[in-house]
Amino acid sequence: MNFLRNIFLYLFLMGIVSCHVNMNNQEWGSSDTRKKPAIMKKSFGTVDNKEVFLYTLQNANGIKVSITNYGGIITSILTPDKHDSLGDIVLGYDSLSSYLKSTPYFGAIVGRYANRIAKGAFNLDGKRYNLTVNDGNNSLHGGLKGFDKVVWDAVESHDSLQSKLELTYLSKDGEEGYPGNLRVKVTYTLNDQNELITLIEATTDKATPVNLCNHTYFNLSECDTSVLGHILTLYASQYTEINDELIPTNRLLQVQGTPMDFNTSAAIGERIGKVKGGYDHNFVLDHKPGMLSMAAQLYDPRSGRQVEILTTQPGIQLYTGNFLDGTLVGKGGKIYKKNYGLCLETQHFPNSPNQTSFPETILRPGEKFSETTVYRFSAFREPKQENEE
Repeated sequence: MNFLRNIFLYLFLMGIVSCHVNMNNQEWGSSDTRKKPAIMKKSFGTVDNKEVFLYTLQNANGIKVSITNYGGIITSILTPDKHDSLGDIVLGYDSLSSYLKSTPYFGAIVGRYANRIAKGAFNLDGKRYNLTVNDGNNSLHGGLKGFDKVVWDAVESHDSLQSKLELTYLSKDGEEGYPGNLRVKVTYTLNDQNELITLIEATTDKATPVNLCNHTYFNLSECDTSVLGHILTLYASQYTEINDELIPTNRLLQVQGTPMDFNTSAAIGERIGKVKGGYDHNFVLDHKPGMLSMAAQLYDPRSGRQVEILTTQPGIQLYTGNFLDGTLVGKGGKIYKKNYGLCLETQHFPNSPNQTSFPETILRPGEKFSETTVYRFSAFREPKQENEE
């Protein structure tokens, strides 16, 4: 068994190497098939008497990323597989009405505070703030109407190297219980290196907790099967211990020797049965916060696709779609069952406003929140046969 495992790991690593070689040779766009970067815009409906649009960014290699200014939602990402066939690698819906009806934050920008704040309350500068509670006893992803449920202002642009969408939103003082007028800008950039770059910035006129991230669900097999066969690498030696309400304690635990250890590449399903409820944990990244560094790699042997994630954020939340139960019907009529999506949310730690030992999440007037995450797409190509031209 150890021999077979070593062979598998060898082939996996060789696949990654081949993948990078192919990308350097521009196999995703030869000189006669490369396209010009572009961005397309179409109406997607209305919310609160505001028109909502769907923007599709395309790079020179044919990768397409669709984003709506409702919630800053990434609705689809089309990338080639090992056969050069384009497929959608994220969960979502075909229509705005479905996002309005029911969604577990598919592809959205979540905030003002991503993840959970215990008991929906925190103390700041001698004052207690009570937030909207929407997850049992706790506040989750900003409350009942977080950033995922508002219409953002949008400006699109492109040049010879990239296409870009800038989204802005003013979160007013007192919104969902949070203090201060928070001005937020999210910039999505798709470049010709097959990278989707997410830059999130914010300023405030009053001290306030801020934790913003994108909540995309990946399935590199186009949701034709679960993500349990996906191979994950996480560059994290610790994770935050959680209680039964998924709220971190003040303990950072070592991943080594536990089902949480993805420092060595492993299939999602290999040890998920040993984790109560499945993975829904914040991992402490090994890099220095603020420095753009590799955080995770997700590879699907079935399709040959890979996503590498780089970030400046101090943590990453691994969530394996444990609450998907087959009741949600997504794009193309696909049914989203348990473990049919996987989130890798680059973030600050959950409940940080109530944990003084965690990295600081309080933004003050005169300061600027600025975090970058890069999603780098590639695929391992199957070798061509000798009789192929």
